[in-house]
Amino acid sequence: MTLKLANHPCFNDASRHKFGRIHLPVAPKCNIQCNYCNRKFDCMNENRPGVTSKILSSGQAMHYLDQAMILSPNIAVVGIAGPGDPFANPDETMETLRLVRAKYPEMLLCMATNGLDLAPYIDELAELQVSHVTITINAIDPVIGSEIYAWVRHNKKMYRDLDAAKLLIDKQLEALKKLKAAGITAKVNSIIIPGINDNHVIEVARKVAELGADILNCMPYYSTTETVFENIAEPSLDMVSEIQSATSEYLPQMKHCARCRADAVGIIGEINSEEIMQKLAEAAALPKNPDEIRPYIAVSSIEGVLINQHLGEADRFLIYGMDDTGTCVLVDSRTAPPPGGGQERWAALADTLKDCRALLVNGAGDSPTKVMKANGIEVMVLEGVIEEAIYGLFNGQDLKHLMKSSQIHACGSSCSGTGGGCG
Repeated sequence: MTLKLANHPCFNDASRHKFGRIHLPVAPKCNIQCNYCNRKFDCMNENRPGVTSKILSSGQAMHYLDQAMILSPNIAVVGIAGPGDPFANPDETMETLRLVRAKYPEMLLCMATNGLDLAPYIDELAELQVSHVTITINAIDPVIGSEIYAWVRHNKKMYRDLDAAKLLIDKQLEALKKLKAAGITAKVNSIIIPGINDNHVIEVARKVAELGADILNCMPYYSTTETVFENIAEPSLDMVSEIQSATSEYLPQMKHCARCRADAVGIIGEINSEEIMQKLAEAAALPKNPDEIRPYIAVSSIEGVLINQHLGEADRFLIYGMDDTGTCVLVDSRTAPPPGGGQERWAALADTLKDCRALLVNGAGDSPTKVMKANGIEVMVLEGVIEEAIYGLFNGQDLKHLMKSSQIHACGSSCSGTGGGCG
């Protein structure tokens, strides 16, 4: 299958008014912390990387893509750009790409990454005909990079300061070389941060051009609240223009970047419609694998009104569904496996709740959460009225107001459980 590479609206200015793209938000975790980035906030009118209204599983993403293609048939590119980094979530990322390629063989596939953990996956990306990859490279000098990055996490080890910047830069340049060796079109994003790297971007351009980068996107820094750089002024239009002009000596420039959200859909620069956002919410409300029949939600509750019981302390679970009128109904009460037994206990619980898409609790340990997730059941730590949470989940509503800011019964020295709980 010959892909129509010229249809990519981000890499070809002539295509941006004709062809659309969709970003599938399947990658929530990130492996670095940039001093300009805050992924906590989401607003329909907030158009910047790192923002999404929902996180999807690979299966949910495919359901959403099918619906989006109906609403926006001009979509020519499926991309994964976060809201974290695709390769901090490699299983979700690669599975999504495989599913998209199998169902939409003519679709362009695209990635946007910081490049830290990219290199090990480039061979498979090439096999899947991922045609375009963007790496954000803000510095090639570790001294400057150390001002931009708070930390880097690689192979389960944390790095800070110069060590973090040097590691990241080395991995980025290694990945860029490997991308070009694999025949993949490579774009480099460099974020212009006044007083930090504005005089250094030209050095980035010179270096990445030497390594074969195809196009450069000099992006103006976006001031974001509650970040280290929140008080740095955004670059002026004149500064951006001067840097683009200087770096154009080395690489063609992308000048129509809209700093897209991680759930962006459609023509570049257009805000996501309410209809497409509703489809995103509906997809997020489905079971992790929509092909599975999981019509119920389980709840741990002391009295049957509030979500107020720790998973490890529950001796029974209330099972809720929705009737034909859209009303929450209690359909069953199931006995919990006896305390003790470690992983076997949680495997037994997963089997007990195998027709449930989610388990709502007031607290949970890492061990049962991982076992439930592996069995397709999302453990959600909430507090509030059961029916409000159940209705919201079935209807794709935002439940942030019900999420606990801290787990009062978190396992540890302050745990009030019986000791036979989450182990």
